[in-house]
Amino acid sequence: MQDDPQKREIINRRHFSFRLNLFFFVTFALFSVLIVRLAILQFVEGPTLSAEGAKKGTRFNAIPPIRGNIYDSTGYPIAYSTSTQSLYFSIQPDMGLNAAVEKSKELAVELEKVFTKYGDPEKAMTVEDIIRQMDLDFRRNTISTPRRIKSGLTNKEIAYFMENRSNFKGIDIMEESVRNYDTDSIAVQLVGYLKKYKGVRETVDFYNEKTKEKDETLKYLEEEDVGMDGLEFMYQDVLRGKNGLKSYPVNNAERIIGPMQITNPEKGSDLYLTINKNVQLTTETAIMDQLKKITTSTNKYERAEYAKTGFAVAMEVDTGKVVAMASMPDYDPNIWSGGRISAEDYENFQNVLENGTIRSVYGKYDTKAERDKHPSSIVFLGSTMKPLSVLVGLNEKLFNTNTYYPDTGAFSFGKKGYERIIKNSQGHVYGNIDGAGAIEHSSNPFMAAMVGNRLYMRPAVNGKSGVEIWDDYMKQFGLGVLTGSGLPNESKGVIGYFSEAERGSAQSALIFASFGQQGRYTTLQLAQYAAMLANRGSRMKPQFVNEIKDSDGNIVQGYTPEVLNSVDYPVEYWKEIELGMSKVSVQGFEGVDYTFRRKTGTSEQQVAGRTAENAVFIAYAPADHPKLAVAVVIPDGGFGAYGAAPIARKIFDAYDQEIGLNGVPKKKAVNDEASTSTVGDEDAAATNTGEAGTSQ
Repeated sequence: MQDDPQKREIINRRHFSFRLNLFFFVTFALFSVLIVRLAILQFVEGPTLSAEGAKKGTRFNAIPPIRGNIYDSTGYPIAYSTSTQSLYFSIQPDMGLNAAVEKSKELAVELEKVFTKYGDPEKAMTVEDIIRQMDLDFRRNTISTPRRIKSGLTNKEIAYFMENRSNFKGIDIMEESVRNYDTDSIAVQLVGYLKKYKGVRETVDFYNEKTKEKDETLKYLEEEDVGMDGLEFMYQDVLRGKNGLKSYPVNNAERIIGPMQITNPEKGSDLYLTINKNVQLTTETAIMDQLKKITTSTNKYERAEYAKTGFAVAMEVDTGKVVAMASMPDYDPNIWSGGRISAEDYENFQNVLENGTIRSVYGKYDTKAERDKHPSSIVFLGSTMKPLSVLVGLNEKLFNTNTYYPDTGAFSFGKKGYERIIKNSQGHVYGNIDGAGAIEHSSNPFMAAMVGNRLYMRPAVNGKSGVEIWDDYMKQFGLGVLTGSGLPNESKGVIGYFSEAERGSAQSALIFASFGQQGRYTTLQLAQYAAMLANRGSRMKPQFVNEIKDSDGNIVQGYTPEVLNSVDYPVEYWKEIELGMSKVSVQGFEGVDYTFRRKTGTSEQQVAGRTAENAVFIAYAPADHPKLAVAVVIPDGGFGAYGAAPIARKIFDAYDQEIGLNGVPKKKAVNDEASTSTVGDEDAAATNTGEAGTSQ
């Protein structure tokens, strides 16, 4: 049966209409989606895409930031930045890379002529020097990065380039900052120094993190000088400031197609230190003078022929402000000028670059074998430990303030036939002495018998052995832990009593620790400990910055004293050690007009088969209302009373002059008195003149 043609045609028409309608519907849908997408691109994503496009067509050249200055407590500049004009060169790739390189070499010849004619002869550059700075083989920079050719342009060089700019395509002159350090070398190891960022970005974690920075104003520049060690490193982010930016539009051929825009760099903030310039310089000079004196002295008690280095820290008792920190000998930090040091300077000064008041530093010796025969700056405390030993004994109820010990000059311990004997220096015998007397006379037998041995003999307390109890006390007083200063690479010291307890016995560990022979500590730790004795139990955080100010002089950060931890002992315990410390015999303090408490120390140290004697000294003044604590360490310096104490005297005197042990600078009081006397004399003269006129 055949289909009806008319019916088939109707069906075909229906199918055609459906397909046509479907086509129009799909077309409409597609156009709707396209219109919506175009609307989103234009009105929603448009600004972002425009910005991205502009960014891709814009080149940014960073202008180095201006580093903040470092001042002492009086506002005297210790490290400061000065402006200099530098010549930068940018490769012009629009003519083709090979042609651009050849053109750059031709330009180097012309630059050499200008430098020779108008520049500083001491900064002369050869054509080869200039080409090397151009970095035409792209070892250090990308093609669009400007290369610094020369810094410190003379006025004549600047004028010539400005007048003939059209003849030196790709040349630009930028203002930069140069770091300068005071020629008096004020606390140089504390302040630190600068090195080139490109030389430390891979080796120093702090700077390696900076390579990830996205903000153009905070990105570090290859030739930028950055802090290394000391406060320059510790406050790097504060001192650095922000980059300026030079931006210009370019086309696909990297050709500049529009006007340049410049955002000036932002200067870093300034540090105002707690260090007082005059107290610091007095401290440095006192150490060097004392080293010269004791190495040549004919007095057998004073003579210390091996002494080469000295370290001192002066710290305010109630604030923690460090007013002087000296690691001597020091050096002129300007040897790092330009972020580099010569091989000759490094050879001469490598042993004094680091801060010996917070880490291990040795004197200068010809060979390592010779150096190893001498102690570093981290030494045993010796008898300066004894005030704390007495406090431990009193607080642990090993004896009381009325307990007397018969000092026969020696104390022995150990198995029969293997006894070890602890003696007083020079065989002295002191008879019946209490804790104060033991400090006054520096009795080793008292400390060994009454503190070390009794702490060992006593049963464990709360599961803690005597050595662990001793360790707790040491750490409470800042010995064997970081001081909290925040200075980079600070040492915790070297604890020996745990290893001695394992290697020898807990008894020997505690006995030797009781008179300062089981822990080697830094001068800063010693100063913090002395300040804690002075303020009766508060361990102050050593601080070096009084305030931070921005480039407009606004205070960004002020100063707040910080107590790290404290101990609470009965007043009579403190009085006991203070009585002893007020009677210690010492050299160099004759004729002082202020009261002070002190403790000398001569710490013995075995080094390469010889016994080195280190001079150690702590003191604080005034006695009744302590203002300043001082610690001095002279490795190989002999007796503390002779080798170290005279340095402390000069530090106290300088502080009294500049700041005042009683709250008023002595030099101000003297000037005020002189001013008053002058006014009085003038009044008297005026009165006499009047009387003469009357009588006439």
